[in-house]
Amino acid sequence: MTGNHWGYGKEDGPSVWHKNYPVAQGNRQSPIDIIPHQASHDPGLGPIVLNYDQCTSVNIANNGHSVVVEFEDLDDRSVIQGGPLDNPYNLKQFHFHWGGKGCHGSEHTVAGNSFASELHLVHWNAVKYKTFGEAATAPDGLAVLGIFLEGSVTDFKGFNPKCLLPSSLHYWTYLGSLTTPPLHESVTWIVLKEPIIVSEKQLGKFRMLLFTGEEEDQRIRMENNFRPPQPLKGRKVRSSN
Repeated sequence: MTGNHWGYGKEDGPSVWHKNYPVAQGNRQSPIDIIPHQASHDPGLGPIVLNYDQCTSVNIANNGHSVVVEFEDLDDRSVIQGGPLDNPYNLKQFHFHWGGKGCHGSEHTVAGNSFASELHLVHWNAVKYKTFGEAATAPDGLAVLGIFLEGSVTDFKGFNPKCLLPSSLHYWTYLGSLTTPPLHESVTWIVLKEPIIVSEKQLGKFRMLLFTGEEEDQRIRMENNFRPPQPLKGRKVRSSN
């Protein structure tokens, strides 16, 4: 692993990220294993409110690590608010993590159980960013909405965030980090409890994508692009219901 290249292979994967990113061994790293009966119900947690009606997607791309859909995010057109958040957060992008054929690929797990895939909708807080300048120094500069995907024969609905939401928005929340380098510990995680359905055919299309990186001459299929759960280190997971 040279420079700041990182990936999901044996030589550049999560187990060695700490060599270039020491915060990988920090106190609020993500993902985690969520144990429902140990999560405390917080009556002060209100519902999360998602306003994606005026979403403006810019592009969809393979960034070498995942499939990413980016949005125009400067005018409060697409926001998440409520729940554990003090201010509205703008939708910046969403991306996926998934496993190989027949394998689970979610990053967060629930009582040790993983899902076929996990969708992350990444939002940023304009108020915090204007104050601190960058995510690395903002204590809660990002809000990531995590959604589990279960394998099924049902067709996937496409890249519209509203279509990707389950019927229930009950959630767990905790303070964590980005799950990819630079692993900044500046994320308020909101993990929805109800999974959505994704077809094995759709996951197969994801797996046809290729990783890019050091070994450009090797065609390595993009799969198992997830970080394993990290130690909780005394953090509290709160539940909305």
